[in-house]
Amino acid sequence: MVNQVTCRRVYEETSPKDGTRVLVDRVWPRGMRKQDAHMDEWLRDVAPSTELRHWYGHEPDRFPEFRRRYLSELDDPAHRQAAEHLRDLAAHQKLTLLTATKDLDHSQAAVLAQWLNGTH
Repeated sequence: MVNQVTCRRVYEETSPKDGTRVLVDRVWPRGMRKQDAHMDEWLRDVAPSTELRHWYGHEPDRFPEFRRRYLSELDDPAHRQAAEHLRDLAAHQKLTLLTATKDLDHSQAAVLAQWLNGTH
């Protein structure tokens, strides 16, 4: 049974309800010291490709196409192992996906959380 997967900004205070905390950004968050991140894992390989990130540029009007392309990338061999690792984590415990993105609703973390929860 898959537990609820949520997403939060890495800069927010931690919560006991977070469960396992996994950073899903390809690059380290600006201004964040590693000891202050309070995360269990940094899973860069599940993040969108550099090309897709640059194309998207966090433009909300591009989000539907970004989402489609990113979900397609998750099936690619370069992302598959990391994506399956997240599925395994989510199957056994509460999982919080962390990102530095300001707009959580239009982020890869939101797409991943929906995908892992089976609501995409």
